[in-house]
Order: sequence, then structure tokens, then C-alpha cells
Amino acid sequence: MTTGTTATGSTEPLANEPSIGQVLGNARVAAGLTVDEVSADTRVRVPIVQAIEEDDFSRCGGDFYARGHIRALARAVGVDGEELVRRYDAAHGGAPQDAKVPLFENVGDRRISAERRRPNWTAAMVAAIVVVVAVIGFNLAQSGPHSTPAAANTPSAAATPSIGPVLHPTLPSSSPAPVKGSAIAAAPAGKVTVKLLAQNGDSWMMVKDGTGQVVFEGDLAQGQSKTFTDNKQLKLVFGNAGGVHVWANGKDLGTAGGDGQVVNVTYTPGDPVAG
Repeated sequence: MTTGTTATGSTEPLANEPSIGQVLGNARVAAGLTVDEVSADTRVRVPIVQAIEEDDFSRCGGDFYARGHIRALARAVGVDGEELVRRYDAAHGGAPQDAKVPLFENVGDRRISAERRRPNWTAAMVAAIVVVVAVIGFNLAQSGPHSTPAAANTPSAAATPSIGPVLHPTLPSSSPAPVKGSAIAAAPAGKVTVKLLAQNGDSWMMVKDGTGQVVFEGDLAQGQSKTFTDNKQLKLVFGNAGGVHVWANGKDLGTAGGDGQVVNVTYTPGDPVAG
């Protein structure tokens, strides 16, 4: 099989053998495909497809690309691309590795070498993020179990009943057994005696004597007790009435009210009746 090459880079067959472009063009028409459809399938631009079908390979950009276009077009229209490439090589003086492949490989080597020298910023950023997350997690693990709310453990002398119905949360602990009336010392005759026990929880309270003077104001923690005595009367304010057990003049009166309830009471000598 012998072919000739024109000055413009086109390949013209000798005798009556169809040229490369004719083989591709005839196969495309036989397959019922348009130039645009072949271009879309192969990603070879329409002008280049048309030029190749006219045996003009000057628009391919060189022998290397011309061979690739021939293979792609042959595959799209269903003909033997390798045979057409061999015909192209015979007309253009050699296989691709004689000139083009070493050059391409050299370029590739330079590209690979450049990529190896380029710093991997993505990996560095990921490593930095991992370190930051680890430090934060370590700090939380160290501080979390040991931190305690200051307000829950520190009595507040400035607290008042107006803060809300529940001034202090009930602490989960075993409650002491109720104190029986027989265990309380007999109240002095002619005086008012009040004993308070924070049996069911903490409670803020204020106690005033018969002259109106504040004799106590603050928190009574669960398990603590206090006793007050006066000649005339005792006025009391409970911030958490359900947490306080009351004995007045030796009589067990039970809790001063409901949980979280703010209660004002007054006791006088004699039979203890809240006023």
C-alpha cells in the first residue's frame, strides 16, 4: 500500500484506494452520524473533523495530535483506527515514539518533579486543625469534671425572698430522721422558742425578735438547725418553706410550707399558732 503527501500536510492515496479522510467520512455517513454528532462524541472540534475528512491534517497541531484525532474519529464511526494510524505514519515518516513521545515524557518528568517540590498545604492545614481540636478536648477533659458552680456552694447574705419561689435547689442526700417532740427541751415559760431544722433541703431565712430587730438572715444548709428565743414574739420568713421543719414552744409543727414556697410566720408564747 503506497500513499503520497501534499505540501499542505494532506495525505492522498495512490491508485483507487480511499484516503484516511474518505474512510472516516464514508463510515460516518454510513453510520448515520453528522459532523456535529461526531465532534460531540469525540471532543474534536468541528473544523478539525471536517479538515481530517478532507485529508488536511495541518489543523491538528502536529503528528501526535493527528494520530489521537484519527483514533477517536475511527472509534466513533466504527472503523479500524490503528490501521488508519499506520497509514498515517507511513505517509508522515515514522511512528510517534521516534520524535513526539520522548518530548512528551520529558515534559511530564518536569511536571512531576515540579509537583514533588510544591509544598502540600492541604496536609499541613489538616494537621494543624487536628492539633487544635486535640488541645481543646484535653482542656475540656481537665476542667470539666472539677468545675463546680460557685453560687451553689456559697451562702448569699444579700438574698431575699423576691428572688423567686425556689432560692436553692434541693441537694440529693440522705435526709436526717425527724426529731421527735420529746427530744426538744421544754420551752421556757412565758417566752417563745422556735427551733428550725433544714431537713428536706437548703433554705434562706430571716428571723426578727419582738423589737423588730433582725437576729438572723442567711442560708440554713440541709442538715443544719438553729434555735431562737424571745420574750414577745418571733417573726420568720422562709425562702423554701418545704425544706424547713419547725418546732415552736416544744410543739412539732412539721414543715413550714411547700417546696420552694416563700412563707412569713409569727410565733408568740403559749400554744404555737402561726400568725
